[in-house]
This record gives sequence, structure tokens and C-alpha cells, in this order.
Amino acid sequence: MTAAALRSLHVPGRPLVLPNAWDAGTARLVVEAGFPVVATSSAAVAESLGYPDHQGAPSAEMFAAVARITRVVDVPVTVDAESGYGLPAAEFAARLAETGVVGCNLEDTDHAGEGLVPVERQAGYLAAVRAAAPDLVLNARVDVFVGVEDQESVLDEAVERARAYVAAGADCVYPILVRSAELLRSFVDAVGAPVNATLLPGLTVAELASAGVARISLGPGLWRFTQAALRERLADLPGSPAHQRVGDAMS
Repeated sequence: MTAAALRSLHVPGRPLVLPNAWDAGTARLVVEAGFPVVATSSAAVAESLGYPDHQGAPSAEMFAAVARITRVVDVPVTVDAESGYGLPAAEFAARLAETGVVGCNLEDTDHAGEGLVPVERQAGYLAAVRAAAPDLVLNARVDVFVGVEDQESVLDEAVERARAYVAAGADCVYPILVRSAELLRSFVDAVGAPVNATLLPGLTVAELASAGVARISLGPGLWRFTQAALRERLADLPGSPAHQRVGDAMS
């Protein structure tokens, strides 16, 4: 499937649901389950490689992980590329193209210490990536809601950033970690472009669809679920310290 076909799946009110994978094996499971697109989670990929999220992993290892995914699936792949790994736009686009993906997320947080990138600078970077990769499905993340208790108080700033990113060439904007379907509806109505939402605890796909979003991400949700299940299973295995403590208590 081409980038154009991926772009066509972004339908407000009938969102594309993306269960984010982190390696070739989980990507295959996503496809086997019938999902038409594979997306990655930067946190899940980085942690599965032994690094922290927020650009803690070398870019070469992140790109290599994605290339292993595109090699084994026959659906489009979109990658969470964090904030571009500090690469110039043209180099970033070229290295991304080498992996075989047709879409990417780019966030407006500088995890090296600056925090939120000024909107003009982020829009300029997005425009440069768009110029270097005209067909790429570009999902521009808006991070102003992250860590904010009163999320409605930053709605205007989020809308300003989203509109600037769409004007710069983004196909979709992603106000990550918005906790309210009602607030998402306000954002969707104000931006007037396809919007990506996070499926957080307390929200449902139906609620997000009713809010008008065009794309839904699970982020590292499946990775965290898998980690929790594995920890529980390991603790239950005979020979584990946790299992031994239970046996001692019952004896």
C-alpha cells in the first residue's frame, strides 16, 4: 500500500486504529489481526533495544529496527521518529526512506533540555521534511498537553501549533495525551485537519470517533501490557524469588 492509500485511511469520525508494535514479530501479529497499517512506538522500540525513550537510543538502531519491520510485512508502516534525532531535515528524510516506511510522527519537544520547541522553528523543520519527502504521511505531534493538569488552559496554544504544522505540510496533527473526548472535539473543530488521539484509560474508540478524530494510537500501551503479563508469569514460575516467598509463607 502506498503513502496515498495510508493518507486516505485518515477519516474523521471513522478513525484508523493503530496498535503500536516494536519489532518484526509484533508487527506480524498486528497484520495477522487484520489491521491495515503497522505503527511503531518510540518508547517500546527503544526500551526493547535496551535504551530509554526520548531519543535515548542511537538513531541507527531505531532506523534498523524499523527496517526489520518493513521487511516482514506487506502493509504500510509509519514510524514514531520522536523529534528527528537531531538530524537535518533532508538527512532525516533520506534515512527514513531507506527503511521503507511511508509515514512518521515528529514531535515538538526537544528532550535534550529545551522542552517545547518554538512553533516557528518546528513548523520550519516540518516544512523542510515535507520538501525532502513529498509523499511521506507526516503526523505532527503537539506536546503542549503533556503533564498539564488543566488541559483546557492550553487549548489555544495547541490549536495555534497545530494550524502552523498543517500549513507547513503536516497531513495529521497529534495532540498527545489529551484526557477528555470533549476537549478533543474542541481541538478537532478548531484545527480543521485530521487529528490523531491517544487511546488512554477511561476513553473508548467510540468516544474518540464521536469526537471526530481520524486516527487513534495506543502508543506504548501494548508494550506495557506485555511487560506486565511477562512479569506476572515470571513471578509465578517455580524457582523465582517471588514464588519461593509464597511457598515459604504457606509452609
